[in-house]
Amino acid sequence: MITCNKNRIQNKIETFAKFGGTDKGGITRFALSKEDLQARDEFARRMKNVGANIVTDDMANVYATIPGSEKGLPSIVMASHTDSVKNGGNYDGILGVIGAMEVLETIVNNKIPHRHPITAMIWTNEEGSLYPPAMTSSGVICGKFDKAEVLASKSPEGKTFGEALLESGYVGDEANRLNPRDYMAMLELHIEQGPVLEVENKQIGVVEGVVGMVNYRIKTHGQTGHAGTVPMSFRRDALLAATSAIRYFHDEFGKLERDLVYTTGEIFCHPCIHTCIPEFVDFSLDARHKDPSVIKQVVDIIKGIPKELDKCKVSYEMRWKRNTVSFNEEIINCIQKSVDAYGYTYKRMYSGAGHDAQYVAEMLPTGMVFVPSKGGHSHCELEHTPLEDCWRGINVLLLAVLEIDQKDRI
Repeated sequence: MITCNKNRIQNKIETFAKFGGTDKGGITRFALSKEDLQARDEFARRMKNVGANIVTDDMANVYATIPGSEKGLPSIVMASHTDSVKNGGNYDGILGVIGAMEVLETIVNNKIPHRHPITAMIWTNEEGSLYPPAMTSSGVICGKFDKAEVLASKSPEGKTFGEALLESGYVGDEANRLNPRDYMAMLELHIEQGPVLEVENKQIGVVEGVVGMVNYRIKTHGQTGHAGTVPMSFRRDALLAATSAIRYFHDEFGKLERDLVYTTGEIFCHPCIHTCIPEFVDFSLDARHKDPSVIKQVVDIIKGIPKELDKCKVSYEMRWKRNTVSFNEEIINCIQKSVDAYGYTYKRMYSGAGHDAQYVAEMLPTGMVFVPSKGGHSHCELEHTPLEDCWRGINVLLLAVLEIDQKDRI
């Protein structure tokens, strides 16, 4: 049974970890930053060395393709991202890129016959850390976002995404975009970013889709005043009301399906001075589940929150939502066949995190492979996946690509 090379994989992991590495072993590699461009340059250099043809599109996505033996067949693409969140880890996104590179290198070095062209690809700005929204380029290419609006997105320093694109040197022709005519299917290898595979002692996650979600902003309006002179009974403390609102949501959501997850990860408080009573609080509310009926219940609960809590007005606003996406069954079966061939233990699962693959799934037959995240850690410097797990995931990716290669179209 053909397998990929562990030493090469380790070398790639260590090399890419240098581009934006932090003192605590993590990564800060924002999209189109100096560090991200270093990672892209390394990708292009290595892929040219195995004979791949490199092109870019108008969103600076990078495509490295080796030709197939039969002319006129569409390409099979493996894709992920090189950018990270601030103080993120060395595996989120980049492992999928490393895996795609290793698959190409294994095919070339072992002279494995294949009919279709095979492509390793980098998506631009998956995280959206500097230039929101997340999954920017896949969103534009798959018709989810307006390109002009995306190009106008600004970093905290005031630079637009459009300016960063032009400065990157990676902007190419719109004709080079991923499309259903020239491409047959897309696979994405990724870390799970959660604890399930490790806890259940499974080596591979066969991903069936990405869960739906809603994102709301909840606002509480009170009255500021001096922290030392306004008696408690006279206060309209917006932060106190916000905590009551969060407690309300947790109590009510807790009555729904066990698999529902919900998070308040961002809070803005005004005036945010230690001697002032909070007058205004704006906080995020993120809820995710694969069943649309559960998401509807979540929305009903949000809309049913009392209009006043702790003598403060309460309001809500939906920022965005996404529907549950199911991946292509034939692609899933190819991944499953690959897992079975190696004898790896596995779990069929949905992804709670968003990925470029979820947008592509509406354009091309798409699938994902997960590998375990140690301790369930991700988007932090503790993020880690042991080499053996990375190797298994890349092996599955390799065999799944070769399985898909036997088909003309899906």
